Formats: sequence, structure tokens, C-alpha cells
Amino acid sequence: MTTRDMTAYRKVAVHSEEWNGQVEIHPMPGQAYATDLNVQCSRRMCDTRIYPLGTSFLVDAKLTDRLGGPQYLYVWHGDDINVMSDQEAEVFLGAYRRVRL
Repeated sequence: MTTRDMTAYRKVAVHSEEWNGQVEIHPMPGQAYATDLNVQCSRRMCDTRIYPLGTSFLVDAKLTDRLGGPQYLYVWHGDDINVMSDQEAEVFLGAYRRVRL
């Protein structure tokens, strides 16, 4: 069994949104990642019966590509799903902005 190199992962606030008629997960604004960057994660996070459109999540993600293809954020499918309230997301993004200055 191999272990993940957790130093390659960082905390990222993401949310679900409708994109080209489908539910996708993308980074929230105000972070180091473009808001249209795809996030590969558990399909449950896109299930609007469980998590309404616009739900915010805090994930451990790493920037990667597949054999030179477009970059995307990868979230291991076995990680716990951490839903953030609007206030929690605001606090996280506020702290992130302060760290970047």
C-alpha cells in the first residue's frame, strides 16, 4: 500500500456550481487558483440531492495534470467531505488573503 505525499496537498475552498448544464466543483474566488479550474473529487459532492448547488467545501487538493493534459485540482475520493457554512468560507478566505500579503 502506498501513502499519499501530503506535502503536495493544500487546503482549498471549493464550491458546486452549474457549468455547461452540469454540476461541477471549482475553486472559490480569492485563492491562488482560477475559478474555472476543474476539481476532480468524489462524485457525491456534485449530487444536488445531498448538497444543494452552491455548497462550499474545504478540501485537501493538489494541482496536477494527466500526461501533459490541462491542469486540474485533484482531491482523493476517499477523503471526508467537509461542508463549510458561508461564514466558515468567509473566514477561511479572509485568512488566506492575509497569508498571501
